Amino acid sequence: MSKGAGTVETKKYALPAFHYSNGSVHRVTVDSQAEPRERVEDFELTETTSFSEQTERERGRSDLVVIDCRTITKGQGEEDALLENASQSSETDDTSRGHSPEPAVPPKETTFSIGLQVVFPFLLAGFGTVAAGMVLDIVQHWTVFKDVTEVFILVPALLGLKGNLEMTLASRLSTAANIGHMDSPGDMWKMVVGNLALIQVQATVVGFLASMAAVVFGWVPEGHFDLSHAVLLCASSVATAFIASLLLGLIMIGVIVGSRKVGINPDNVATPIAASLGDLITLALLAGVSTGLYKELEHSGYVNPLVCAFFMALTPLWVFIAHRVPSTREVLYSGWEPVIIAMGISSIGGLILDKTVSNPNFAGMAVFTPVINGVGGNLVAVQASRISTYLHMNRGPTMEPDASAHRCPNPCHTFFGSGVNSRSARVLFLLVAPGHLVFLYTISSMQAGHTTLTSIFIAFYMTAALLQVLILLYFADWMVHWMWGRGMDPDNFSIPYLTALGDLLGTGFLALSFHILWIIGDRDTDVGD
Repeated sequence: MSKGAGTVETKKYALPAFHYSNGSVHRVTVDSQAEPRERVEDFELTETTSFSEQTERERGRSDLVVIDCRTITKGQGEEDALLENASQSSETDDTSRGHSPEPAVPPKETTFSIGLQVVFPFLLAGFGTVAAGMVLDIVQHWTVFKDVTEVFILVPALLGLKGNLEMTLASRLSTAANIGHMDSPGDMWKMVVGNLALIQVQATVVGFLASMAAVVFGWVPEGHFDLSHAVLLCASSVATAFIASLLLGLIMIGVIVGSRKVGINPDNVATPIAASLGDLITLALLAGVSTGLYKELEHSGYVNPLVCAFFMALTPLWVFIAHRVPSTREVLYSGWEPVIIAMGISSIGGLILDKTVSNPNFAGMAVFTPVINGVGGNLVAVQASRISTYLHMNRGPTMEPDASAHRCPNPCHTFFGSGVNSRSARVLFLLVAPGHLVFLYTISSMQAGHTTLTSIFIAFYMTAALLQVLILLYFADWMVHWMWGRGMDPDNFSIPYLTALGDLLGTGFLALSFHILWIIGDRDTDVGD
């Protein structure tokens, strides 16, 4: 809108408008008078050079500049032009009203820029998983892990919390930051408090359910049950999940806010940093807490039940806080299915780990399991977060189910297409081989683990890692679009499934590789002792 000498020029884009709220989509009615809706094709662009030329009916309507990206199908150039016009119109209107302008659409990312932003957090995350692997390689010989081997079942489930909770939190907040929902200090603090309370609720519940899964998978098939050990598993799992989620949640919020201020896309750095610290912090807490509580069994039997009761009693407080914040209220009620199912999938991977690491012939798996699982989950979380943000920013909401979203994508389009998501998939896949070679060399140079890095072992290990990430990236492309087509917010649902699948595939492929290596005679169990 530009003011002239007594005249005002107004441009209207009378297209349907939508409003996003908590992952849901609501139509915004522009006309103040109730009248039947017409098709989008029946609307046209009108220009009014003066107020005198407006009809009485038009004066009763609100002027609004709206762009519906779903109706733009004539090429990227037309979309860019409309986005630019909308940004300029919004900025002019906000300035006249005394408000800050809406955030501009970020520039297109090249393959080099994506790789540059991802590679350093990826390496940081990888070294974090290497450190976690070394910790697991050491603690597997501790008394509590030998006497209560079901603790191994907790390892993938609790390490998977970074995918179920922290990476989902990072993806959710990254999207909110990119579309401008965290620019206001008031909105930012509401989202921070609500999301922290939300992940504490989820961590407590998931920790309790993971301990129950460990009891079922570990003791029911054998017909053996020890109540004191079951309470030990529950206390260790709940306490570890609670403390780790609180620490990592605070770190994630700081990373996202800082990335936004320095102009870095949070989608590229937040989830890798969550992965870099998540495994190490969680595994160290699990080992320390379980060891301390195991020692308490000899002196006082009430400590473990008291720990369980304390953390469970805090749950209503976190529910109350999360319910008061609109941005987390919906997730509080609808976000349980992916978290619980992902925990079950990870627990199956934990059962595989328990049956293999407990066997002295496969003791070398311990140091590599967090590495292969962490790298795969890290890469697929970055891809899922990027695709979700792309859909939020470049496509309108799906009012009706999209039939094309239910079809499996073409693998060639997933990895060799010209779009930005295909470029990021290629970058992430190409990071697998050099990244794992660096991590394997680090493990070997520190003489950790129980396996010599022979050429045959490296070949089998790299095959397992590449196959794992290839499957995960393809599933990410399908799952995020499938959820979007069904009206589900991928930020809240996709990453838990994908990271849990990564744990299962990584542990399964690694166990199969070790089994084949043992059969063909490439075996040794004394390295690092």
